[in-house]
Amino acid sequence: MKHKIIIIAVLLMVNTVLAQTSDEQKINKVLDNWHMAAANADFEAYFGNMTKEGVFLGTDAMENWQNTEFREFSKPYFDKGKAWNFTTVQRNVYLDDSGNLAWFDELLDTQMKICRGSGVLKKENGQWKIAHYVLSIAVPNEYVDELVQIKEEKDNAILEELKKNR
Repeated sequence: MKHKIIIIAVLLMVNTVLAQTSDEQKINKVLDNWHMAAANADFEAYFGNMTKEGVFLGTDAMENWQNTEFREFSKPYFDKGKAWNFTTVQRNVYLDDSGNLAWFDELLDTQMKICRGSGVLKKENGQWKIAHYVLSIAVPNEYVDELVQIKEEKDNAILEELKKNR
């Protein structure tokens, strides 16, 4: 009897690990397909990988795109047959205990050089969808002071406006 309990416990653990690996593979595929859809200017496939309430935060401080607005902004790029081309060079995926929520971070090779993407996916009707994505330009620490000088004037104006509207 003791051996049967041990075997059942081991099988349950193996099943859990396999299910998690499967979800990680599915998440990686969703993210890879999403990036590929942008590179191929496939509007429907790109937005088909996002939730209806999906959010995309771009590299500009004012780019907080809700799904509808992001579709409107992106459509002309996709219609021209050239959106953006991000290639993942490193990615980490994490899953919550329920198996319905995941988050990730990735380093990307882009036209802006190295960028970082991070975000949240949720499982909807058994399929992983991107609910929130954040794109940021990776800046080496030794260039931060120089970058701050470049953006200082514009950032100060934005900060002043944002603080007025709090």
